Amino acid sequence: MWEAADDDLFATNAPGVSSGPRAVTGELTGDDLDQDRSLRPRTLDDYIGQERVRSNLRVLIEAAKGRNEPLDHVIFSGPPGLGKTTLAGIVANEMGAKLHTTSGPAIERAGDLAAILTNLEEGDVLFVDEIHRLNHQIE
Repeated sequence: MWEAADDDLFATNAPGVSSGPRAVTGELTGDDLDQDRSLRPRTLDDYIGQERVRSNLRVLIEAAKGRNEPLDHVIFSGPPGLGKTTLAGIVANEMGAKLHTTSGPAIERAGDLAAILTNLEEGDVLFVDEIHRLNHQIE
């Protein structure tokens, strides 16, 4: 068994530890986003809880797949922490579609929304988080 000496506790020459200071910021990095994606369930079977929501989504997704059509508009509402973002990712994954995410406050002009919509391909899923904070003129 290995025990760390007092002077080894903050050593940066240990295997797998990079040397130099570690930058800590409030900004999300690619590694942060990758880790976030890896922790979220990817299918309805992996999603725990909200049985009624899961059941309804399963019917909608299977019906759209059966018609070989993209899923129609779906609105997830509720307080923070219920899994709305996770469910949007699951819908995209279950439909075999690409997920595009944005937030209401990030869309400042009608041109911003037009650019997002222009870049969507058929079947893509657009998730607008905090849509209630979207500027009323843009709505």
